[in-house]
Amino acid sequence: MIKILPCSSRILTIISKHSLQKKFTKQIALLSENPKHPSLHVELLEPKSKCIYSFRVDRKYRALFFFRPDKQSVEILAVTVHYK
Repeated sequence: MIKILPCSSRILTIISKHSLQKKFTKQIALLSENPKHPSLHVELLEPKSKCIYSFRVDRKYRALFFFRPDKQSVEILAVTVHYK
């Protein structure tokens, strides 16, 4: 099981503003249990050397994250609109 580090207040504000609390919580639980879960649609973003990934919160929003060096914890960097 992977530990999810607490999100910044900026990320929590975005989640609240767009009413994503329930969906985000569900996806975080899936990420913690199995980062390769099919409903997360995890992608390694370009440039791949930065090792930043994204997972689907819903069809419109994705969360950007990276694995900490110990590979046992994940830090959420942002929640963004996937299609602009």
